[in-house]
Amino acid sequence: MMLPITLTIAGAAAILNFWLAVRTARVRAAAKVLVGDGGNPTLIARMRAHANYVEYTPFVLILLALLELAQASKTGLWVAGILYILGRVAHPFGLERGDANWMRGAGIGLTFLVLLGLAGYALWLPYTVPATQPQP
Repeated sequence: MMLPITLTIAGAAAILNFWLAVRTARVRAAAKVLVGDGGNPTLIARMRAHANYVEYTPFVLILLALLELAQASKTGLWVAGILYILGRVAHPFGLERGDANWMRGAGIGLTFLVLLGLAGYALWLPYTVPATQPQP
């Protein structure tokens, strides 16, 4: 069974993960810090943005896949997936600019909105869809 929404968002998520890793590696190389953060504020921010991304993305992708398999609203899943990716692009830029930056807030807000929305949908869907009767 093909899961086109999940596959598309997972592909975008993988590219975004690579981009975050490259951003971190560039600062690491320039600062000559192979392990840890070396006290470099830019490296700390990039490492944290990458780690934060890795903390949330698996849950979002798992929920997307399970909801897609459960025949959830395709439009809702597309919207959730796209909003998640946009939020995760905004977050690292905001994190580097400081704690109170609107981009960081937007990234966090979109991430939480999507994660909680998908979780709520996953908890609601099985109890609202009529059960199908097996055919004899």
